[in-house]
Amino acid sequence: MQVTFGVLGPVAAWDGAGDPIALKGPRHRAVLARLIVARRRVVPVAHLVTDLWEDPPPDAVGALRTFVAALRRALEPQRPPRSPARLLVTEGPGYALRAEPDAVDAWRFERAVTASGSPADVLPRVEEALGWWRGPAYADFSDEPWARAERSRLTELRLHAVERQAEARLDLGLAGEAVPDLDAHVAEHPWREEGWRLLALALYRTGRQGDALAVLRRARELLVEHLGVDPGPGLSRLEADILHHAPHLAPGRQGPADTVWARAAAAYDRSVPSGARARLESTVGLMRDLAVTGGGGLRAAREHRVAAIAAAEELGDVELTARVIGAYDVPAIWTRLDDPDQASHVIAAAERTLATLPPSTPTTLPPSTPSPATTLPPDTTATPAEMTAVPAGTAPLPEHATAASESSGAAAPADGTRSPLGARDAVRARLLATIALESRGTNAARGPIAAREAEVLARRLDDPGLLAFALNGVFMQTFHRTGLAPDRDAIGAELIALSARHGLVTYEVLGHLIRLQARSALADFEGADTHATAADHLAAQHELPLVGVFTQWYRALRLDATGQAPPQEVEAAYRSAAARLDGAGMPGLEHGLLPLALLCLRLRHTSPTSADDGADFGPYDPWTRPLVLLRLGHRHEAAAKLRDVPDPPRDLLLEAMWCLVARAAAAVGDRETMARARTALAPAAAELAGAGSGLLTLGPVSHHLDLLR
Repeated sequence: MQVTFGVLGPVAAWDGAGDPIALKGPRHRAVLARLIVARRRVVPVAHLVTDLWEDPPPDAVGALRTFVAALRRALEPQRPPRSPARLLVTEGPGYALRAEPDAVDAWRFERAVTASGSPADVLPRVEEALGWWRGPAYADFSDEPWARAERSRLTELRLHAVERQAEARLDLGLAGEAVPDLDAHVAEHPWREEGWRLLALALYRTGRQGDALAVLRRARELLVEHLGVDPGPGLSRLEADILHHAPHLAPGRQGPADTVWARAAAAYDRSVPSGARARLESTVGLMRDLAVTGGGGLRAAREHRVAAIAAAEELGDVELTARVIGAYDVPAIWTRLDDPDQASHVIAAAERTLATLPPSTPTTLPPSTPSPATTLPPDTTATPAEMTAVPAGTAPLPEHATAASESSGAAAPADGTRSPLGARDAVRARLLATIALESRGTNAARGPIAAREAEVLARRLDDPGLLAFALNGVFMQTFHRTGLAPDRDAIGAELIALSARHGLVTYEVLGHLIRLQARSALADFEGADTHATAADHLAAQHELPLVGVFTQWYRALRLDATGQAPPQEVEAAYRSAAARLDGAGMPGLEHGLLPLALLCLRLRHTSPTSADDGADFGPYDPWTRPLVLLRLGHRHEAAAKLRDVPDPPRDLLLEAMWCLVARAAAAVGDRETMARARTALAPAAAELAGAGSGLLTLGPVSHHLDLLR
């Protein structure tokens, strides 16, 4: 049982449910209070006896042991008989209370008041801490010598907290809120010059210059009349500054948004119990917003996401787990995972949850609306085959897809009529979309099936946000072969239209980035420019810093692909774009990308570039290594590497990797590998290799097919 103690008022204790613990008589509370004053240190029995009695009785030690035994029973009621106490312990010549640092309100108060932070951090923390006071510290023992020093220290700390709260309010532009509390503060403690200074400044910042000067005069009179001293330099300087309207007295620039956030967070922390399930769902919402901030925010969101899923599973609530997993609908544009291990954990949890999620309760739903990205018919009598129809831009369904759709709740019953969907189907669709996203670039068969099922459910549920999430999953699974830029372009177009209608800003940005990639693959840089500009505009308007990483890379690609600059200038543009990846929190994008871009640049131009043959190509090494070995004159090693080269991952660089293989195979005369490359690249004959990534290019795929022929 987690026991907490209160000494900021009458001495008290509460159990883990927040209910008061009966501490019996005043001597029992005195023993507890004396041990709390000692702050986990041992208090000898002789000292306790002296502190509890002015004239100790003959059996004082025995009585003390009785008090301790009663306190132990009250504080640890479930402790087995004759087992050692873990909270109020016997040690050496006396006793100690081994309370945790957060278990005593006075200890928490001290940390809260003295911790550093921005005004927006300090204000809610100190406001909450001041709310812990229920009266004078150690109120039951105001006359006890052993409590006097600690009571004085805590009282001084509380006065400091009141002044720190006022200072934070002033820094946040809340001078009007600071005035009433400061007025009461100086009335009760007229010798605190800092209180007078803050009150005068608060009045001045609310436009009450006369009142501010009157407050300073009153402070001066009190100090001179009662203490015989003049005000300190702080008050004197403030009076002069007010008279001269010194610019530094103007209110701080931090505004109401900081304050609203800080107070709402503090109120939530106070109001929602620490073990409440709502905390997990709220945390995922925060992580979703945190992820789009980039850098440390994105890394932290990934880490906490796995922890949140694990916590939900530990509670044994499958529907809560499903919501926690599915609520993380952060739009994804890059097809290589930042953390494959984390993705595996998420997929496994989603599959476990899907397997145990109860059936939906049917509800009446409107008919689905046809969309340019799907061939799913809008009627209400779809057959099972129609329910799993192939949306444009996605991989063909394996034979077992119909069975999978039936298990997801999407398929029609045997009589051919469509079964109604329920609330759990939306949760189910989110789990499926999560699987599709987290299995991207892995060549796993489950990903395309999950993407399809999620899209079917989302269209039937007529949920725009869910459909956008599902379409993101469909996009991520649209790499089963080369040459699919037109299909991805259609997905991007639907995302833009859907998101613009329903205010889904992050998905509207995603749609523009998808179309930027697709139009680049099709060498339509005028169209790609339009989408880059639109994405940048939305990013600036809605504070989405990661968008600029992709649009800057696109502009380097455009410079490269259009031949508008010499190779050295293009190289500089790529290096500048790569610099923005440093600290962006996207290792799946960053690792090996710059060396790959410079290698592609060097292969396309006879002019020398500074591409490094010894660079770390990261995940692209199997497809770049043969060409690097050839450049170094190691033909036999290159040929050996080429014989073992695997098919590239199904991702945005699929065409580029096959073109690298094609170049190396042609150079060493490996006809079998040339045939593999030609078969793979044939559907992409009209595209620019690699440009579909929006990052780099090896030039037209058709040139590589000509080389292979």
